[in-house]
Amino acid sequence: MLPVTMIAIGAAVTLGMILFALAGPSAQKASNRRLTALRERHSTSAEGAMEAQMRRITGRSQTKVDRAALRLLPNPAELQKRLNMTGKSWTVGQYGTVSLGLAVGLTLLLLLRGFPLLLALFLALGVGAGLPHLVVGKVIKKRVAKFNAKFPDAIELLVRGLRSGLPITETMSVVGAEVDGPVGEEFRSVSDKMKIGRSMDVALQETADRLGTPEFQFFVITIAIQRETGGNLAETLQNLATVLRQRMQMKLKIRAMSSESKASAYIVGSLPFIVFVLIWTINGTYMQNFFVDQRLMVAGGGGLLWMSIGAFIMAKMVSFEI
Repeated sequence: MLPVTMIAIGAAVTLGMILFALAGPSAQKASNRRLTALRERHSTSAEGAMEAQMRRITGRSQTKVDRAALRLLPNPAELQKRLNMTGKSWTVGQYGTVSLGLAVGLTLLLLLRGFPLLLALFLALGVGAGLPHLVVGKVIKKRVAKFNAKFPDAIELLVRGLRSGLPITETMSVVGAEVDGPVGEEFRSVSDKMKIGRSMDVALQETADRLGTPEFQFFVITIAIQRETGGNLAETLQNLATVLRQRMQMKLKIRAMSSESKASAYIVGSLPFIVFVLIWTINGTYMQNFFVDQRLMVAGGGGLLWMSIGAFIMAKMVSFEI
């Protein structure tokens, strides 16, 4: 009876999602959005025009799903910051929907495959919470790596513009237009914010908070100090570009030196899970006792705890601050 019930629930959820996807936008909501855009376009208030321009720059507006996710998910501000760091238009509502869909779908699938309820919930919650987090982390890491690779070249382009007599604001616009990838996107965002009245320090600091990279924070601090104390900004930025390149070379050397230790840690850490899956494949009834017998549950939890402590220590041993 349980498999039939699970199939019926899964079919109902799938049908509901299809109907929701094919329903299309609400005509009333679309009309309200057009009226709001019309009022903003013809508004005589400088503050209203600035807010409208900021919404056009960011291209993001909260939906009901986003507001519900902000209330239900833990630490939504930090989650929104991580999503902003990806450089994509992902929202907290989309993140929560994907996590919930993965958890529910995997739970139903594992129950239909005959898994125990506790094991199915444990695996489904782990995948639902962990997989989107890992994907977002991978996207952030890839984008930050691309940004750091081209950032010294962008600084040197700034230096050439300053030495040719262009002001720093105009030079940032040139960098945003000439450099592709995340560097160009961030400099275009800074330039757009300055065009609508934001100060350069505020626009740069907002970008630094969103990126979360020390390299761009160094750049922001350098410009802020130069604006207060004076001096040759072109020479200062040239020195910063050199330091950033040396910093990147040091990171690559450390990665090469610690790669063998990381590979050994991955192999040793994955062996218990590989053996668990192999024995489950050979004799699933025997391994199901880990989710039925309380003594085995305590032993398994203790093993996972000690493995987590060991993985944390090994990660700290190969992590260096430059």
